[in-house]
Amino acid sequence: MHQIINLLTKVAERYAPSRVLSFDQGHVFKAMQIMEEKKKTSRKALMYDLGLGEGVVKTMVKHMKMNRLVENSNAGMWLTPRGKIMYLKLRTVIAGEIDIPKCSVALGKFNHAVLVRGFAYTVKTGIEQRDIAIRHGAIGATTLVFKDDKLMMPGKNLDSLRKEPKICELVITSLKPENEDIIIIVSADDKRTAEMAAKDTALQIISDHERHF
Repeated sequence: MHQIINLLTKVAERYAPSRVLSFDQGHVFKAMQIMEEKKKTSRKALMYDLGLGEGVVKTMVKHMKMNRLVENSNAGMWLTPRGKIMYLKLRTVIAGEIDIPKCSVALGKFNHAVLVRGFAYTVKTGIEQRDIAIRHGAIGATTLVFKDDKLMMPGKNLDSLRKEPKICELVITSLKPENEDIIIIVSADDKRTAEMAAKDTALQIISDHERHF
């Protein structure tokens, strides 16, 4: 995982003396996700799906090609075998995502949940994840730890969704958490920001963990 995080970081870094980039690791991850799901996509489609300008997407694709993650032709662009392997390995940790409605643990107009496999031991209070999400444009975030078949706030032994069985069923059925997984629910005023901030938050906590090893 260390190699993959380093590669995402490298793709999202500017090459001197280029100007400051307007995309980050989350955009690269999302672009790879789109290519894996659709098999092939266009620059125009990436602009729409990522909410980025033409020049920004052009630069991002250039960086991805430089790192042998994508290939392209007049018919579109797609993941290379190297890119596909990298993406699938990353998906073993960021193992699922889902939009969820407003509820006691998701207070925004739009809420996007990301499951991070086996990372419960890295969570202290959940404030760390909230602060990362806010830096990426979210209005807040809630981190839940899955343990003993319950979704709990960090440091508590109480099922946080015990009074909302439909939301609990949606989260567990869709994300299929395992013991010691965490689910980060990021809230924002628009759907794209909620998703991208959730992705960036998940990637950041994985990156912070990797730097300690």
